[in-house]
Amino acid sequence: MKRIIVIVCLALVGVLSLTAGVREDFKANPKLSANNYQAYPAYGFPAITPAPAGYAPFFINHYGRHGSRWLINDKKYSYPLQMLEKGERYGKLTRRGQEVLDTLRLVYEASHGRLGELSDLGHEQHQGIARRMFQNFPQVFVDGAPVVARSTVVIRCILSMQNEVDMLASLNPRLKISTDASQSTMYYMNYSDSVAKQLRQKMAPVRDDLMKKWLKPKGMLKKLFNDQEFARDSVSDPYRLMLYMFEVCGNMQSHHQFEGVNWYDLFSADDIYSVWRYNNMYWYINSGETPLTQCRVDYMEANLLRNFIQDADRAITGDDQSPGASLRFGHESVVLPLCCLMGLNGADYRTTDLETLDRYWQTYKIFPMAANIQFVYFRKAGSDDILMLPLLNEREATLPVETDVAPYYHWSDVRDYFIDKLSRQPIVK
Repeated sequence: MKRIIVIVCLALVGVLSLTAGVREDFKANPKLSANNYQAYPAYGFPAITPAPAGYAPFFINHYGRHGSRWLINDKKYSYPLQMLEKGERYGKLTRRGQEVLDTLRLVYEASHGRLGELSDLGHEQHQGIARRMFQNFPQVFVDGAPVVARSTVVIRCILSMQNEVDMLASLNPRLKISTDASQSTMYYMNYSDSVAKQLRQKMAPVRDDLMKKWLKPKGMLKKLFNDQEFARDSVSDPYRLMLYMFEVCGNMQSHHQFEGVNWYDLFSADDIYSVWRYNNMYWYINSGETPLTQCRVDYMEANLLRNFIQDADRAITGDDQSPGASLRFGHESVVLPLCCLMGLNGADYRTTDLETLDRYWQTYKIFPMAANIQFVYFRKAGSDDILMLPLLNEREATLPVETDVAPYYHWSDVRDYFIDKLSRQPIVK
């Protein structure tokens, strides 16, 4: 009996420590809780583990999200503005509420005509990624090496691509760079999967129920309004106000003009965790490999994974000894399910228990602005064994494949795993 109690206690301590780890991350840096609105770091990247003796990089397979941007939906700016201006008209704002409103007006004015567009910081992020890619793997970017860059047809992605290839060209003008953004490649660059859409829609009531269970807007309203009866009667949707305020707050870090603005004092530590937890759950349902959506949603990126395999095959078997890089630029709504389909860093975690999801699956570690997946391929003279190093956001990552050369993998093993995974795409009934 004592042994059972000890085991249960140890298990409970483990679960609590997982949750505490996330909370500690947010305590140290609340901007992490912005999830997909988190700005990509400019420094602090760990050194790459040297390849086994004799191996040198020759090809990079890549998919990257666009850099930092403005919010896409005007209502995420305008709804909070309307609610706070109503409070101002009736003298119902706290001093802090008035300060927030004054800043929100500036943000909203600056956003006019720029919804969804790449921000000033977004340009810099991709320049930095390209520079580090070149510095980490110079053998890939030798004279005459082809760099094939493709983007979705969305302007922020095209500009992200252009910033990266311009930087690469400045580092070696003798690269053979080509760029493209076409509807003809959208079937793998940003596939519109009707089956995944239907599965997500069926989960909408579950998401709404958890939103109302987890989010507690009252604390935020008390910091914004000096009359809680007025706030209760005048704010038409406090849950939406909380989510939108949190998104505007989190997205401040995407702009040099507003990166010093801090609204996190409007939210308690529990609020910050709860809003992130809701968003984390939302993205899991939309992108994760969960039985709640028949483990099917992440297969929306099956065409993209096949394209990774095809490009690697061409680079490995082709006569050209300088295959260079295959660069793709798109969206977080592609990066995340692709990570899940690949099983990158355990993103293929499966559960139906959304109440405990936050302890084991955390999106803030996956897809900030400018998030990127890099598969770097290495070969050795006289050997047919190709090694591959997976990177997520320029950090060494893991795959659900056995390896005796970690953090490197034998590409043949990874390729076999991916092909087998693709062959097991669930049939939705």
